[in-house]
Amino acid sequence: MPELPEVETTRRGVAPHISGRTVRDVVVRERRLRWEVPRRLPAELRGTVLATPQRRGKYLLFPAENGTAIMHLGMSGSLRMVVHETPPAKHDHIDIVLDGPYRMRYNDPRRFGALLWTRADPLRHPRLARLGPEPFDPVFCGDYLRRLAHRRKTSIKQFIMDASVVVGVGNIYANEALYRAGINPGRGAGRVGAERMSRLARAATEVLGEAIVAGGTTLRNFVGGDGEPGYFQFDLDVYGREGQPCSGCGTAIRRRWLGQRATFFCPACQR
Repeated sequence: MPELPEVETTRRGVAPHISGRTVRDVVVRERRLRWEVPRRLPAELRGTVLATPQRRGKYLLFPAENGTAIMHLGMSGSLRMVVHETPPAKHDHIDIVLDGPYRMRYNDPRRFGALLWTRADPLRHPRLARLGPEPFDPVFCGDYLRRLAHRRKTSIKQFIMDASVVVGVGNIYANEALYRAGINPGRGAGRVGAERMSRLARAATEVLGEAIVAGGTTLRNFVGGDGEPGYFQFDLDVYGREGQPCSGCGTAIRRRWLGQRATFFCPACQR
């Protein structure tokens, strides 16, 4: 699943090509995504000028003159710029045709993504209104996490992945942040002390920032908006490394399941 760094990489990749461009047409080949693409969307976007795309959590926001298109990449979605003559491939469900040399093309093999429309404040849209702070927001800190985790029995990994707590800390980066913070992912969130919670907040921010710089993590088929893969997978300390030695102490990395998600950790370094 594309996580926050992959979504931000996509935003940065398409932004130079769509900002200030006029939408000539919207081609919807398949509207049955996670939520059906609104039938009025092509008419709403056609002829409008797009502003610089934004991101909220894992959602991409495309502000236009009369509203905002809201996109989620789901489990397998990707967005890229292609020249107009490029024929659609399998799973190329939507094209936003621009007045320049490119069109923005959405591909989604599993169709768990979404493209929605609102004329109101997009941050008040039902899909975005209850999201927690961004991991780069100053409010996201150890004290904030400690307050929310008070008496919570859920695992710290599931807690940090809760989008109402903080957005964008998906499975890959939760594993990596917990490793850097030295916290066992199965520990109850309410049992993590203030100092270690501060380390976790810093680690999550650092890991996500580094992944954005690296262009995201390519584990299967993710490419950024410019069509290039990400490279953060080469910097992963624990994710996907079951049985391999910990880079810190040499102990074999273990895998377990938490909340139906594969969880990787060092049993010696993480307590």
